[in-house]
Amino acid sequence: MTLDTVKHAEETPETELPWAELGLKQDEYARVREILGRRPTGAELAMYSVMWSEHCSYKSSKVHLRQFGDKAPATDALLVGIGEQAGVVDVGQGYAVTFKIESHNHPSYVEPHQGAATGIGGIVRDIIAMGARPVAVMDPLRMGAPDHPDTKRVLPGVVSGIGSYGNCLGLPNIGGEVVFDACYQGNPLVNALCVGVMKHEDIHLAKAAGAGNKVILYGARTGGDGIGGASLLASETFDDEKPSKRPAVQVGDPFQEKLLIECTLELFREGLVTGIQDLGAAGLSCATSELASNGSGGMRVTLDDVPLRDSSLSPEEILMSESQERMCAVAEPAKVERFLEICEKWDVTATVIGEVTDGERLEIYWHGEQIVDVPPRTVAHEGPVYERPYARPDWQDTLQADDPARLARPEGGDALRQAALDLVGSPNQASKSWVTDQYDRYVLGDTVLAQPEDGGMIRIDAESGLGVAVATDGNGRYAKLDPYAGAQLALAESYRNVAATGATPLAVTDCLNFGSPEDPAAMWQFAEACRGLADACQVLGTPVTGGNVSLYNQTGDAAIHPTPVVGVLGVIDDVARRTPMAFADEGHLIYLLGETKDEFGGSAWSQVAHGHLGGRPPALDLERERLLGEILVSASRDGMIDAAHDLSDGGLVQALAESCLEGGRGARIVVPDGIDPFVLLFSESQGRAIVAVPRSEEVRFNDMCGARGLPVARIGVVDGDAIDVQGRFSLPLDELRARHERTLPELFG
Repeated sequence: MTLDTVKHAEETPETELPWAELGLKQDEYARVREILGRRPTGAELAMYSVMWSEHCSYKSSKVHLRQFGDKAPATDALLVGIGEQAGVVDVGQGYAVTFKIESHNHPSYVEPHQGAATGIGGIVRDIIAMGARPVAVMDPLRMGAPDHPDTKRVLPGVVSGIGSYGNCLGLPNIGGEVVFDACYQGNPLVNALCVGVMKHEDIHLAKAAGAGNKVILYGARTGGDGIGGASLLASETFDDEKPSKRPAVQVGDPFQEKLLIECTLELFREGLVTGIQDLGAAGLSCATSELASNGSGGMRVTLDDVPLRDSSLSPEEILMSESQERMCAVAEPAKVERFLEICEKWDVTATVIGEVTDGERLEIYWHGEQIVDVPPRTVAHEGPVYERPYARPDWQDTLQADDPARLARPEGGDALRQAALDLVGSPNQASKSWVTDQYDRYVLGDTVLAQPEDGGMIRIDAESGLGVAVATDGNGRYAKLDPYAGAQLALAESYRNVAATGATPLAVTDCLNFGSPEDPAAMWQFAEACRGLADACQVLGTPVTGGNVSLYNQTGDAAIHPTPVVGVLGVIDDVARRTPMAFADEGHLIYLLGETKDEFGGSAWSQVAHGHLGGRPPALDLERERLLGEILVSASRDGMIDAAHDLSDGGLVQALAESCLEGGRGARIVVPDGIDPFVLLFSESQGRAIVAVPRSEEVRFNDMCGARGLPVARIGVVDGDAIDVQGRFSLPLDELRARHERTLPELFG
């Protein structure tokens, strides 16, 4: 077989190449030919196909994502924003924190364990590549119907993949979500977030600068696993007749990644790295083209020098392979020897595969012949940009008109009691300890809050107690009813969760999970969610630092609920002043912050009691959310509250159950005059939280809330061993706990 060199491509313009099989559209292939002035070689076609895939190029979403930059609120905290491998924020005392969330949805459906494991591995490498030490991970999950046989295949595999990879790395898993809904049946969502810590001066970027500097590939050897895996698999809907169904899912080795982490951090400490890029989706195609594109010159690479696990791999397969645990770095020639010595010390394979040139081309050679000669920006950053048609679907009005006010509501104490038990024991509201007990939440010794707390919290400086809190949230039911509001509600809940721990929210990362961009209704949902999130970030003062878009979460005409998952990071000066969610001290007063209204659109109660989705989601007042956050942070800092828990899915009764069960203390609740007890207990009105206030702090707490104009009401006291809604019903904690904790073990064993 003749090697398809650049020269051969020039001489054989009529040669047919499998551009469609690799996921390119006909007009995209024509554009590649126009860029090159000839047909591409097989290796060039491989690079363009993976780098121009939806997963890597964001070709359908770019026009909407620009709002996150255009509308970004001004802040001195942002050190590195959108466009790099992860955002970086200043948290004080010379420390910087980098964090990012990404998806590994389709690979995790095809091969749940390896798909989820390599999702963790990939996001961890993004954090390493910024110059930071990873300190924690989180895992927001969305699964199909809990009683569906395939969910019993997917969820246990995903959890084992996340747990085994993260546990082997020695990284605590401090938060996340598990949500069940039939809409995710064929398209589960496996999102992964990682947090890393560094000093300001340790920030590294992905660029290849300095002609003559060497390009070094280090980490695991390149194999045939994951060839085109994430890049193509995530870029089409599931259809057995389409090529993206077939690429192999990557295989992870967490022990190799652990060595890679320590090796990379030592390379940074010795100042040996000029530029660095992890190898994730698109593998070497991504690393070489992005490094060259972000640098000041070109790059020349010899593929023969790439260490292989499989000697039969073709150059196209080497370029498309998404084998895990690999990094690509640029180093000055005088530092290469020491670079390789450190890699050898950590038993990490490292090889010089090329060098930075003073030209403007990315040139790749194989067996002495040139097989790639491309302008690197056209591969990495100048792919197609689509303004996909979008339109509000015809069914949206009908869905919003189906008001849950028509649903039968429980009347009387016995009916309210049963409704509360059914809600707290439902799969979405039940304890997730079956999942989280498979994760190590406290390894490294710096975790101060973890599941089931509102947000995870990590100490980053032992002397001062400086720490950060992170939460992720997203309600696809709200977003289905109104994607603009749904995205804002996701941000508001995550913001509220961080503030409830006592940390001040600083910045946002997002994972936008939607259906096919070729479906105008799904594209409208995406456009509205981006607009909503950008607008809300302006009001709350929390810039989007980066994130991920996952499209084509659709099987045939059935798309998932639009599911923007929003992560918020906050800072706390001293983790000793954190606020847990547990009601732990009898006699403390329970206050409800915010206003409760009759709002049940998309609510957990309407789903559990009636299997209903309709109406409009709860109204959102972003300025009130900001005020609530300030109150929660101030009250925590000044010692006015000993517990706090935000109100979200399931409303007050769910929050009370979680705080009482976590602390092992009951609560006596009085329904205020003039309010329907059902509305008080089950409404999902936003901008609310419950707090436990020591009696000695009651006057000071009320004065603060009154001075700032936040409505508050004392609704009860921490007391006894039951949730006693006086005059209505009593739920012993033992009965509540049994119902809350048995659901997932009964479903998944």
